[in-house]
Amino acid sequence: MSSDWKQKVVFITGASSGIGGALAVELGKRGAWLGLLARRVEPLNEIVAEIERVGGRAVALPADVRDADAVRGAAGTLREEFGRIDLMVANAGVGGTVSGAKLDPAEFARVININLLGAVNAVSAVVPEMVKQGSGQLVAISSLAAYRGLPKSGAYCASKAALSAFFESLRLDLKGTGVDVTIIHPGFIKTPLTAGREATMPYLMELDDAVTKIVRAIEARKKSYAFPWQLASLVRVGMLMPISMYDRIATKNSFRE
Repeated sequence: MSSDWKQKVVFITGASSGIGGALAVELGKRGAWLGLLARRVEPLNEIVAEIERVGGRAVALPADVRDADAVRGAAGTLREEFGRIDLMVANAGVGGTVSGAKLDPAEFARVININLLGAVNAVSAVVPEMVKQGSGQLVAISSLAAYRGLPKSGAYCASKAALSAFFESLRLDLKGTGVDVTIIHPGFIKTPLTAGREATMPYLMELDDAVTKIVRAIEARKKSYAFPWQLASLVRVGMLMPISMYDRIATKNSFRE
């Protein structure tokens, strides 16, 4: 996808706040046509109105990302409105604090169903038509938490690790179809997902700065992009650490408090 976003049709899940909402507004400013999916109708309509104020076009698509039929229907509505879908951003996600010592299967399942299966539903709603038209791009908003387990984050880390692996498999399966796959691994960003935590989050980024980096990665059709580089570098070092060393360091740093 070139840096010219004019009339590019973009489908974003989890678009009512955080990264999804800010990304939608930024792409609207650049001339993209947007389909915005989220459960919360009022915040979704507010994002649509903000996009329209800056001269963009957007359609609110209220739906639960866990409902495959509803997501498929939303994608269909967007195609009816704008004729096609050029880019899908699987952004819908929740955090959740699930300690292994007090494991709650229902809460664990909720995180997996939204973060992972919600992305599966979004992909299945757009990829057949992208393959048929011979062009498109699938983007996953994963996390640096996908690389190794973190304290009190079993569900979140598992969901993001699975999300990244799923999209990597997609990249291989879709080679030669004209459909590109990009996996974004952000660090800590000032969004509702990180709000209210007392723990110090290293290299915490402003939302606008993060969105700028995400847009650039999408435009470059990067296969994988991790940021900020300082934290991404530390995470990569952590992947090479002996398990005993990693355990000592990780148990002293819980970012869920």
